[in-house]
Amino acid sequence: MEGLIMAGQLILGLSILVTLHEFGHYITAKWFKMRVEKFYLFFDFLFPIPSLLNFALFKKKIGDTEYGLGWFPLGGYVSIAGMIDETQDAATLAKEPEPWEFRAKPAYQRLIVMLGGVIVNIITGIVIFVCLTYSNGNNFISKAELNKNGIVALELAQQIGLKTGDRIIKVNGADYHSLTDLRSSDVLLGDNSSYTVQRGDQTLEIKIPSNFIEKLSDKKAGFIEPMAKFKVAEVTSPNPPSAFDKLLGKKSEEMLPALSAGLKSGDYITSINSKPITFYHEVKEALKIESGKPIRLGILRNGIADTLQMTVTQSGQIGFFPELLIKVSHQDYGILEATGIGTSRAFSVITDNVRGFKKIASGDVSASKALSGPIGIAQMFGGVWDWTRFWMLTGLLSMALAFMNILPIPALDGGHAVFLIYEMITGKPASDKVLERAQQVGMIILLALMAYTFGNDIFKALF
Repeated sequence: MEGLIMAGQLILGLSILVTLHEFGHYITAKWFKMRVEKFYLFFDFLFPIPSLLNFALFKKKIGDTEYGLGWFPLGGYVSIAGMIDETQDAATLAKEPEPWEFRAKPAYQRLIVMLGGVIVNIITGIVIFVCLTYSNGNNFISKAELNKNGIVALELAQQIGLKTGDRIIKVNGADYHSLTDLRSSDVLLGDNSSYTVQRGDQTLEIKIPSNFIEKLSDKKAGFIEPMAKFKVAEVTSPNPPSAFDKLLGKKSEEMLPALSAGLKSGDYITSINSKPITFYHEVKEALKIESGKPIRLGILRNGIADTLQMTVTQSGQIGFFPELLIKVSHQDYGILEATGIGTSRAFSVITDNVRGFKKIASGDVSASKALSGPIGIAQMFGGVWDWTRFWMLTGLLSMALAFMNILPIPALDGGHAVFLIYEMITGKPASDKVLERAQQVGMIILLALMAYTFGNDIFKALF
């Protein structure tokens, strides 16, 4: 079920963005009185071969335009009369251009049409980020709250020299606002980034390696958490064997013992085997040490101390969710403030993509870690339908699609724009044959990139 929810969110998000992107081309073409022959979500042929397996799940012709839903669930397109793209080649354009054709219009009009999809994607991304900023505001753990007890330095934090209990007082030599700033793109994608740390009486400068963002992409390795007191929020049920495990004759790998031992919501865990416990990270560390062993769990319930007996699972769990007793601040924004902040957040997606590609080009980050295909993107949406997360990721994808489409690669909007700018500068267009060959080269590049990212997703899922 989780897989279906992930796939459903991905398909819905991309369908919205592709439809709006193609609408950008469509509406600008109509504005300049170009004939739009087709407007399709998904392809009605075996992409990228326009003559193979031609059929649509739905189509309806209104005026000069056929609107439809293709069978091949990858992207979408508008077919503008007189334009060389993935749906037609130079051979179809041998005759003299008609007044309503793309090629008959001035170069500046054709450039606007080519950029129409990117412009609409940018507008969409800005609107989504502004709406999310206005409706949700900002929840954050402040610098003061974070430094009240200090940080918990997990595996990756320890690798760069941080220690549990450190207080981070500056980021890149400047003051900062909240925990989120410690993992901002300015830090992880910048050059010569650092944390200024207060450790006891010492003030230290902790350098962040230029390839650190690659390590953070490993979801199994933790980085920084706030050091927080806690209580038991929920006790989980024993973990029964799945239907698939039963089919294979397997028993449950481990039973989560807290419920049967009598742990309850609202309890405070005060000790493990008489060792005092104050913060949540201390529980995790102690249970990891005691994996597979019986323990005495000291608790405080309604002001009365008690001890529970249980055996920790092999993975170092007993089966409860914590409520961290740390102050989470909230800030609301007016519409003007939200417009400025949301617009800035939207464009930061593009600047972060630029920085990311620079990291790949410099060798600081490997392409296999940085690039994701459909499977990786679907996993970002998650197995639970959360509308806030859905729209946040859709806004992010909208800006990322705008960035990718404006790259000067033949077959992308940016590639077409390069030829049109060349024509505007020289006063002479590239030949239809050159445009056709460029289109073919661009398609090869795009198909190779798609194959790489899809294969990379499968490799990461398996290994």
